[in-house]
Amino acid sequence: MPSRRRALLILLALCLLAGASFAVALSLGSLHIPVSDVWAALTGGEAGGMDVVLQLRLPRAIAGFACGGLLALAGALMQVLLRNPLADPYVLGISGGAGVGAMFAILLGLPIIGIDGLALAGALGAMFIVFGLAHGDGSWTQTRLLLTGVIVAAGCGALIALMLAIAPEHKLRGMLFWLMGDLGQSTHWWPPVLALVVALAVAVPYARELNLLSRGLMQARALGVSVDRLRYIVYLLASLATAASVTTAGSIGFVGLVVPHLVRLATGNDQRLLLPASVLAGGSLLVLADTAARTVLAPQQLPVGVLTALIGVPVFLFLLSRQPK
Repeated sequence: MPSRRRALLILLALCLLAGASFAVALSLGSLHIPVSDVWAALTGGEAGGMDVVLQLRLPRAIAGFACGGLLALAGALMQVLLRNPLADPYVLGISGGAGVGAMFAILLGLPIIGIDGLALAGALGAMFIVFGLAHGDGSWTQTRLLLTGVIVAAGCGALIALMLAIAPEHKLRGMLFWLMGDLGQSTHWWPPVLALVVALAVAVPYARELNLLSRGLMQARALGVSVDRLRYIVYLLASLATAASVTTAGSIGFVGLVVPHLVRLATGNDQRLLLPASVLAGGSLLVLADTAARTVLAPQQLPVGVLTALIGVPVFLFLLSRQPK
């Protein structure tokens, strides 16, 4: 089968998976709505549960898909940038910075827009701190960047633990839900969607150069790639994508780590296919996980980050067991 045809079939299958995940998300919940009523609500017809579909479930599903796509895209870019299969969107401390901002906003009793604003500020602050420290004397290696990110993440974790220790009890539940990832507070779906569209539009044109970078810095330079410029672009793009996702839904683990690995098994390491396929797979996974989070113990809702971890841990261990010794 020609590679182009195979790529189109993979993307088509992932598009169908994305559509199916939306159908499941809009239909299932504490109030079950038949798929026919969901379709009628989406097309402007009269249907039972129209308000639930259009005002509650659809915005949440769109936000979840966008956040999952952002995390998967950021994870794929980070794995190329650091040339490390264990790299994920949170490895450089961006999630920790967002967590510090969000916890501080919750302590102050700010509304959701204030929590989102300080979370975004914290994520961007951590991004620039890591970038500045890792590039302080003009040199920038994968090891230095990774170690700097780990240290900044540890510092942010200490600040978060301090705020949890001094927080009043009536605020702890909201703080823990944010830290474990929760789409229930995602009131606006368009910011992560806009961020996803922009990030994908910027990343895909660099797919060929990313393919060369994944083979090594020396080989990429020998083939005419501006390695330093490309690494700056990849770092900023992956960081901003992670910041947009974390600001919207909190810290949702394993999507950015596991999804690129699974997609790479099916598509290979060609970034021209891997990047859009990771977006579709990551978005679909998070929509399905969020649907399970709000239906397993309905009407009680679970943090979606708990379910992605429960799914991601065994999947990643299985992937490790398949690696050649």
